[in-house]
Amino acid sequence: MMEQKHPLPPFNEETAKQKVQMAEDAWNSKDPVKVSMAYSKDTEWRNRIDFINGRDEVQAFLANKWDHELEYKLKKELWGFRENRIAVRFEYEYRNNEGQWFRAYGNENWQFDENGLMEKRYASINDLPISEEDRKL
Repeated sequence: MMEQKHPLPPFNEETAKQKVQMAEDAWNSKDPVKVSMAYSKDTEWRNRIDFINGRDEVQAFLANKWDHELEYKLKKELWGFRENRIAVRFEYEYRNNEGQWFRAYGNENWQFDENGLMEKRYASINDLPISEEDRKL
């Protein structure tokens, strides 16, 4: 059986926004297996300085991420779309194991295969230390 993750490309504004919301919801679940199922088996990522290939590496990366980024909360926003590509800007907040809060800002470029699975994800992210009182999310 062929894996598919609807909506399928080519995207229009409605389906691109749906893909972005689905990604936000999945990432906020903090479930590495659930999140990884939106990606092709051979997905390629660049996340900051990390290069991640395939679902197994995605799952390991996310499990480690959420072991260190506590009380994680993410908000994504559609920036643009065309055919099988979507650009997203985002921010998320978390605290580390020492109790320091951070807000991370960034952009992602996504490319999907014909089955609606993300085959490429390129993320540029910057972290800003914040006080707990400055949290927005």
